[in-house]
Amino acid sequence: MSTSTVRAESKVRRLMPFVLVVCLFVLPVAAFGEDDQSIAALRQMGKAFATIAGKASPAVVGIKVTKTTEGSAQLRGNDNGDQSNPSNPFNDQDLFEYFFRRQLPRQYSRPQPKEIAQGSGFIVAADGYILTNNHLVGETEKVTVKLSDGRTLDAKTIGVDPDSDVAVIKIEAEGLPSLELADSGALEVGEWVIAIGNPFGLSHTVTAGIVSAKGRNRMGVATYEDFIQTDAAINFGNSGGPLLNLDGKVVGINTAIIGPGGNIGIGLAIPINMAKDIYRQLKESGSVVRGFLGVVPVDVEPDMTEFFGLKDAKGVLLAQVTEGSAADKAGLKRGDVVVEFDGSAVDSANDFRNRVAMRKPGSELQVVALRDGNRMNFTVKLDQRPENVTAQGEPAEGSDHLGFSVQTLTEELAQRLGYEGLSGVVVTDVEPGSEADEKDIRRGALIREVDRERVNNAREFKDAVRNAQKRGKILLLVRYEDLDRYVVLQLAKKQ
Repeated sequence: MSTSTVRAESKVRRLMPFVLVVCLFVLPVAAFGEDDQSIAALRQMGKAFATIAGKASPAVVGIKVTKTTEGSAQLRGNDNGDQSNPSNPFNDQDLFEYFFRRQLPRQYSRPQPKEIAQGSGFIVAADGYILTNNHLVGETEKVTVKLSDGRTLDAKTIGVDPDSDVAVIKIEAEGLPSLELADSGALEVGEWVIAIGNPFGLSHTVTAGIVSAKGRNRMGVATYEDFIQTDAAINFGNSGGPLLNLDGKVVGINTAIIGPGGNIGIGLAIPINMAKDIYRQLKESGSVVRGFLGVVPVDVEPDMTEFFGLKDAKGVLLAQVTEGSAADKAGLKRGDVVVEFDGSAVDSANDFRNRVAMRKPGSELQVVALRDGNRMNFTVKLDQRPENVTAQGEPAEGSDHLGFSVQTLTEELAQRLGYEGLSGVVVTDVEPGSEADEKDIRRGALIREVDRERVNNAREFKDAVRNAQKRGKILLLVRYEDLDRYVVLQLAKKQ
């Protein structure tokens, strides 16, 4: 080892204590600097929330309604009168009733002639128009609005739309503060949002959170659902209040919570884009008219693709096309898979239903569908949506594989079950826990087709099941309560 190298190492060793002392003093200073920056960022965020709340709160109102209720000795729920159902955490209350604390009639309940409920709303026009929820102000005798300045005014219900749970009320006042409506379609999962309302009557409560998800549906709250999910705290009384973005603009109407009675971080809001057209129609005419195609769309499942000649599970499958409807006149048929509607791709059955409903009756639109794998174009002219759209048998061979039994549809059964003019086999029994049970095949359902071929009796059904065993799966067209849908069941593959 050279003399110069030894001297260099000795010098480094002498300097090490000094370096350590410097690090002990410098590193904490840097750490404190980083903490200061983090705290400053949090302060800025808090100020941003405070600014939004300060500007938006004057346009948020408290709503109190008086309703007439009827008592009843009838119990809604299990036919056997059992009021506790371990499979139903809502104790015989459906989701809608549970979310909004509507009092269900119970056995031996006393009549309650008056019910007072409280909720929220927000002003969208300086002359007193207010957006809120139908479940709050619908079918009420009296609606009063409390403004942020302390005034209480009677309100007139301009119109309600139970199908979307949107309502418009109006107070007689001028020069009121109002909120601007944003484009909820531009909202992204993870964005910050702020909810303002009157939970439990606590005026102008502000909570913040993020957008947890978009496009939530099948919640049992309304006919047309496309909810924004948020973890901003929402409780009873927040219904009808605004959900705001960081620009202080309304992106949704707070509508429901999921949980055992209070906020657990799962709140639902109606996208303001859905509410905009409803608001316009209610304001102009007091009612909402929707486009109607006359089909029952269902999501395409991956195991359905081979039956319909599809490369993937994109689009929606038409399980039913009503005779004489707009779809029927345009040439669409059951079994078609719609992949485009009005120039845009179709993502889901729920999205498709909502988009059709938002179009005006009489609108001419282009539909692209796949039929047996072939791409076809259709021009549809939408109708107006009607107001009200919505025994022992011998088991067939193969029912052990399917998890249910059937019998031929007779004239007597057809009259009793409402299947006049149809043919097929009726489900007489379903094995609990079977795949058929999990996919909601019920007693009294009518199976009209197997693997896209019509079946007229139990014998044809038995033969079709036997043939399907070679493939290991079976496609059924099932009708229940006037609605057709496709169901795929797995079978033990027959060698």
